[in-house]
Amino acid sequence: MNSAAISSPRILLRHLRQVMAGAGEAEHRLQKIVELIAANMIAEVCSCYLMRAGDMLELFATEGLRRDAIHKTRLRLGEGLVGDIAAHARPLNLSDAQAHPQFAYRPETGEEIYHSLLGTPIMRGGRVIGVLVVQNRTRRHYSEEEVEALQTVAMVVAELISSEEMISSEELMDTAGNATLPHRLAGRVLAEGLGAGYAVLHEPRIEVIKTIAENPAEELGRLERAITALQEAVEAMLTSNHAAFTEESREIFEAYKMFAHDKSWLNKLRDAVGSGLTAEASIKRVQDDTRNRMKAVTDPYIRERLSDLDDLANRLFLHLEGSTGIDRRHLPRETVVVARNMGAAELLDYDRVHLKAVILQEGTRSSHVAIVARALGVPVIGQCAEIVDLVEQGDYILADGEHGQAFLRPGDDVKHIFAKSVRHRAERQAKYAALREEPAITRDGQRVSLNMNAGLLIDLEHFDLAGTEGIGLFRTELQFMVRSRLPKVEEQTALYSKVLDHAGDRPVIFRTLDVGGDKMLPYLRMKEEENPALGWRAIRIGLDRPALLKAQLRAMVRAAAGRNLSLMFPMVAEVSEFIEAKAILKKELVRSEGYEGGAPKNVRVGAMIEVPSIVWQLPHLLKYVDFISVGTNDLQQYFYAVDRGNSMVADRYDMLSSGFLSMLRFIVRESTRADVPVSICGDVAGKPLEAMALLGLGYRNLSMSFEAIGPVKEMVRSVDTSRIESFIEALCEAREHSVRQQMRAFARDHSIII
Repeated sequence: MNSAAISSPRILLRHLRQVMAGAGEAEHRLQKIVELIAANMIAEVCSCYLMRAGDMLELFATEGLRRDAIHKTRLRLGEGLVGDIAAHARPLNLSDAQAHPQFAYRPETGEEIYHSLLGTPIMRGGRVIGVLVVQNRTRRHYSEEEVEALQTVAMVVAELISSEEMISSEELMDTAGNATLPHRLAGRVLAEGLGAGYAVLHEPRIEVIKTIAENPAEELGRLERAITALQEAVEAMLTSNHAAFTEESREIFEAYKMFAHDKSWLNKLRDAVGSGLTAEASIKRVQDDTRNRMKAVTDPYIRERLSDLDDLANRLFLHLEGSTGIDRRHLPRETVVVARNMGAAELLDYDRVHLKAVILQEGTRSSHVAIVARALGVPVIGQCAEIVDLVEQGDYILADGEHGQAFLRPGDDVKHIFAKSVRHRAERQAKYAALREEPAITRDGQRVSLNMNAGLLIDLEHFDLAGTEGIGLFRTELQFMVRSRLPKVEEQTALYSKVLDHAGDRPVIFRTLDVGGDKMLPYLRMKEEENPALGWRAIRIGLDRPALLKAQLRAMVRAAAGRNLSLMFPMVAEVSEFIEAKAILKKELVRSEGYEGGAPKNVRVGAMIEVPSIVWQLPHLLKYVDFISVGTNDLQQYFYAVDRGNSMVADRYDMLSSGFLSMLRFIVRESTRADVPVSICGDVAGKPLEAMALLGLGYRNLSMSFEAIGPVKEMVRSVDTSRIESFIEALCEAREHSVRQQMRAFARDHSIII
């Protein structure tokens, strides 16, 4: 069988409409539908499974399998091929289903004679409510047209299932989301802060009332008018906010505007209408496909692009109705926006006076919406599982953007505690602001250099407010990640020049491109790796693709013409890697003598200490570097062989353990012996208790996020290093899993503010 054998989807939809409008029980009509699908797709089997309580899929109708298996055959979510389709909410196309490791044989169905299988989830309101499957005896791979046809038909089946309530909504109700009960949800901090307000569901819950078009030409006209209105509205929104854009956010929003004109996306919408769907159903059909693709994609850049398309689909829905939805520009009260995900442009839609926080079901700290939110001072909590399904419009929510948690429908006691936290945070911020001009000097006169980590021009807005001595780590890869193409040398030069201009006489340390692992670039061809954290990343990419490294070094050298340049190479595992990278830099420095503006006045070259192997080569490495910087995030991961993203082991080991402290002590002692400056730029530098341990080990140069400067400076000014050094020395010989409690007790006994 080939796709040419399929009759027109429009004819099938017309027949389905007649069945749905007919008389009789819903199950009887569902049986007629599977018979029509089987005949239309020339399939020997068509079956429909519906989701029941307890995440159980039950066979409700079939053509081709044994009829007595109806209501008897059941599969758990994730069990068998049907359960796998439902669990991942995406189609499955197999030429030999029985050879698939997920195949689960059910003898009562008689399906052992069928080999090929095509299945798709039946979706409603973002949830899987069933699975639709066709099968054939021959081993064949179904065409793309057949896959799309079955997905379109699944939308019609979803309408029948929901309208007739074949499975009662009470049966599938999630007790955790009971609208009368309080609920605590854990997530991750994407933008710091505290916020409280009433829930506004960002994504409009638009129900497609009518799936099959009466007049396809008229539906196409409605769609085209809505597309034009959408494009004009996006242009107006971006133009009105243009003055507020930084360079990075301008890149983000220009890409967003480009997607509103994306031919591939628009043609999919038009094709869906051409198949016989209404304009609303066509948008929903394409949006469901986008969301399913998002679930399978781990690349953060591609997820951002899919998120943009998802947002545009929501906007197109509203334009199709001639509505703008809720008036986001003029919110009537304090608001917490709840969404699966958001594009950065969407955040600008909201009234900035009443918007108190954003809670996302997905999202990462490097996502575009998080970057813009931090610049606007809006708290964001991400990766808050099931928030969209659990919250109702108008629910009161407390968003704790300090600890990564949200309280849904909190009781009075929780509200009272949260209000105290808000007051305390305001008091702390005022206290840290008062310390801004004060030096970071310990009680016994030891000066500590506190620097800021940055990665975008947006971050520099906080630089003058932080009261820091410089930028101890500028992550250059973020500029690469917000673009749709590789930045040219001139563009990189302009960025680095602006960073140096903003810093003035204060030092800036640039880290060369650190991508790979969980930081992927779509325009850099990279093979899929079984363990990317241990794979092709950072300096390994730079040395294997020297043109990429040369271009970045050339940009840094040009930007620093006539002034100081400090840069370091990440993930150095061998001394030879550093020597090779430094040789590439030397060639660029020689070339720079012919540039307009000349060469940098002074150049300092360092290495990141992140891989344990380089620790044992330190005496040799220190002969070639001008400074070193310890990246504790990766160093701890590799030291303990722990994946930071694996929740089962991420918190198993503690940085404040004798083993890890001993390694940090070795690094600082070797550097001091060689008279080479050493700093810490990992996350632990920004935690007061851990920073106290670093002072006790002998570190005097710490680099951290803007938010951590105040708390760490306060700790520094309350500590006596002569007392803590001997205490930490003893802890390095301890045998406990962690010495955190001993350190807390020491801080308490010596009035150290942590």
